[in-house]
Amino acid sequence: MALFKKFLQKICNDDGSKDFKDGSAKFGTVKADPNFNAQNDAAKLKKAIETKGVDEATIVEVIAQRSNAQRQQIKAAYQQSTGNPLADALKKVLKSDFEEVVLAMLMTPPEYDAFEMKRAVKGLGTKEAVLIEILGTRSNEEITAMKNTFKEVYGKVLEEQIKGEVSGDLETTLLALCKATRSEDCKIDDGLAKSDAKALFEAGENRVGTVCSVLIDVLTSRSEAQLCKIFQYYGKYSKEGLAKALESELHGNFEDCLMTLVKSAWNKPAFFAEKLHLAMKGLGTNTDTLTRIIVSRSEIDLLKIIQEYKRMYGKTLQEAILKETSGDYEKILLALCGTQ
Repeated sequence: MALFKKFLQKICNDDGSKDFKDGSAKFGTVKADPNFNAQNDAAKLKKAIETKGVDEATIVEVIAQRSNAQRQQIKAAYQQSTGNPLADALKKVLKSDFEEVVLAMLMTPPEYDAFEMKRAVKGLGTKEAVLIEILGTRSNEEITAMKNTFKEVYGKVLEEQIKGEVSGDLETTLLALCKATRSEDCKIDDGLAKSDAKALFEAGENRVGTVCSVLIDVLTSRSEAQLCKIFQYYGKYSKEGLAKALESELHGNFEDCLMTLVKSAWNKPAFFAEKLHLAMKGLGTNTDTLTRIIVSRSEIDLLKIIQEYKRMYGKTLQEAILKETSGDYEKILLALCGTQ
């Protein structure tokens, strides 16, 4: 966390030249196989599943080296040739964290996000961190697709599930993000950034008691480019900067939620790099977080996440995975990370 705090302090000193025009560019580590043949891959997987003891190496090779769209074609080909769903066949022969990764990769991105959201609100205790991570880092299009899939698969409205599990300012923030109406305009309104920066300062650091509604409104409605300009102007009012102010004024899951919006707006790959570092720090590894981030970002920005991880922690993500995981789970995570 300390490294990221230092990183965020750069907000007040940055020249504002951050380029948001590459937002649609892909920096994934997983690419489509140019020699792809769905029927051949389905046959390879069938043989691997039926092999005595299971041929995990082939499963890793096929699943981790095909794009998500190609995996959907493999699923269809397997179903057509065997009459059984590929996921069901793999469930019978795989186990533990390796099984979790493989099954996650067979889902479409909206299906996987919906699955993780459902798992976060299922049973005793809500995993607020998962709700915050997904809703705080996805685009409007991704949130809308996830909500639609959630309704189709689980027969429930996501917003109603959230209302039943969280409350207060955190509920207000998550429901605002669920609307998927946040600005995604790369153009910056300089005047609005100045007035928002002042409003944030007046609502929190410059008074006794924080007016959370102002923080929620600005952080859940402005574009990432606009937020970065706001952060810079905020530095003209405060010596500490917005990130430090939020930590001083807020606490708990609500603080984590707003900090996610701040960090994600400023540098999303660095935000995920920190999450991965914390998942592997100390005793025990949070494999759920490790799996979710590596799988969900593998075709989007995992390459950038790997670069940020090395810059922030002085070692490669692959080195950390080798130290903290083992077996087929380790192998498939490393395959997804590529050879960088």
